[in-house]
Order: sequence, then C-alpha cells, then structure tokens
Amino acid sequence: MLSLDHLAVAGEDLAAARAHAETALDVILQPGGRHDVFGTHNRLLGLADGLYLEAIAADPDAPAPDRARWFDLDRFSGPARLTNWICRCDDLDAALARLPDGFGRPVDLQRGDLRWRMSVPEEGRLPFDNLAPALIQWTGGGHPAQRLAPSNCRLLQLSIRHPEGAALRSFLAPLLTDARIDIAAGAATLSARFATPRGERTLA
Repeated sequence: MLSLDHLAVAGEDLAAARAHAETALDVILQPGGRHDVFGTHNRLLGLADGLYLEAIAADPDAPAPDRARWFDLDRFSGPARLTNWICRCDDLDAALARLPDGFGRPVDLQRGDLRWRMSVPEEGRLPFDNLAPALIQWTGGGHPAQRLAPSNCRLLQLSIRHPEGAALRSFLAPLLTDARIDIAAGAATLSARFATPRGERTLA
C-alpha cells in the first residue's frame, strides 16, 4: 500500500522555489539539506498528519550528477510551482512491481542519518507528464516530518489533473486510498489546498 509522504515545489533556483511556497502559504520554510547523488538542495516545511513540503532546485555549488536529476529538474524552466507528489511504502520493489513501467528504479540515498530508497526514472521524468507520484521507502527509522517544527498547516486536498487522469487513477486505486487526493481528467496541472493559521490557501 501507498500513503502520501510529501509534496515538492521546484524552481529554477532554491530561492525562487522557497519564495513561491512561502508566499502561497504565508509561512517560513526551515533549513533542509543537500542531495549529493542528484546535485540538488532543499528547504522544508512540516505539515500536519506526518506530511511535509519541500522546496527543491538544482544546487549550483554541487558537481553535475552522473544521472538525470529527479523530479525532471534538468528540464525545469519558468516560474516556481508545485511539481510533484511523493508516496511512501514499506516495500518499494513490491509497489513498483504492481505499477506500469516508467516509475523508475530504486536508488539508495542518505542525508545525515536519514536513509531512504526512491524510485527515479532513468531520464528523471515520471509517467503522465511527471504527474504520477514518485515512490519512497524510508529505511533508517527517521523521517523529516518528525524533525520539523509544526507550521499549523494541514493539507486539505491534492488535485491532480491530466488528460489521462482516469488511467492514472485506475493504476493507483489498488494501492492508494486517501480522500484528500483527487485525480481526474483535464489539462495537466497539480495544485494543493491547505488550511493555515491565516485561512485556506492554495499552492499550485
């Protein structure tokens, strides 16, 4: 089974990604870290219900990775925006075996004492124009959400729209049951609605 783990806001640089998330939700993101394997870095926000939000971008100070960056960041351009949703599972290999090709292969990752495996397509881009979820399996006993100060922000709804939204919903239905996640046919978009201390806010 899958469960929602976190959401990602990408930008051409980390300052843009951070500013977009902070402006949309009227919050301040906390320090994150670097991902050496993919040459990226992030800032984080703790959410209710064990979720978190990350602002992520290519790290200009990191060596170029020997593989495509995750979340299709090598081809990212334009304004910062919500680009990806990530689901966790207890057995990444078993979850991938139940999904169509294109969700990627497991990559072992580590930052400090955090350890995880993540499915990353060879070219970096997930199916359904990058709107299918990335899959993650935490393996070290720790999780970023446990270490972040609460923001008092709660995800109310995650909306995924794609011309083949019905097919995406069908693939995920046996593995993912979450009333907050709304997958439907439409122009390719990703948006999330939150309850915040200053009222409802939308991040897109």
